[in-house]
Amino acid sequence: MASSKLFSVLVVLLLIVQLSNGGPIAYGVCQAGCAALVVTCYTAAGAVFGTVTAGAATAPALLACNVAFGKCQAACWAALMLPTA
Repeated sequence: MASSKLFSVLVVLLLIVQLSNGGPIAYGVCQAGCAALVVTCYTAAGAVFGTVTAGAATAPALLACNVAFGKCQAACWAALMLPTA
């Protein structure tokens, strides 16, 4: 019983991979753009990306950079699903 459920999950995953045949290139370009955006945002706020943890004492500007980065990365998922020719 468990093996048939696992098989079903694997089949669905394989179908999803086939749907996003050309999208990984667009997804990678989108992620690179998001990374460049967040590095620029951190630099404008006077910090270095990757060196600050999001604790209670984090500057609001850096938290805004993190939120924008998260939204940008989430938008990249759409690029992953769109086929590129």
